[in-house]
Amino acid sequence: QVQLVESGGGLVQAGGSLRLSCAASRRVSMGWFRQAPGKEREFVARISRSGGSTYYADSVKGRFTISRDNAKNTVYLQMNSLKSEDTAVYYCAAGEVIDSYNYWGQGTQVTVSS
Repeated sequence: QVQLVESGGGLVQAGGSLRLSCAASRRVSMGWFRQAPGKEREFVARISRSGGSTYYADSVKGRFTISRDNAKNTVYLQMNSLKSEDTAVYYCAAGEVIDSYNYWGQGTQVTVSS
């Protein structure tokens, strides 16, 4: 089992920045997903267990950065140049194998006002 605790959501103006954090109970591959009202959950970014490999959705590439601090088993999502379409509940996810997610956080709301 892996427990995930997210933090860092909130309200920000368009063009602003936010950083999300996800603390895991142990080191695993991790990713971020988001779900906007009336839409399906979508992939945002992921990072390997070591942190050496990252991958982003086209919609956030160049604006969002995923990173991790393995000493703290924590993954971060730095979100810059936020747009109203980034408004969603953001979920942290984790798995034993990269791109396979068995564990999910509770979600944190990100609202971008235009």
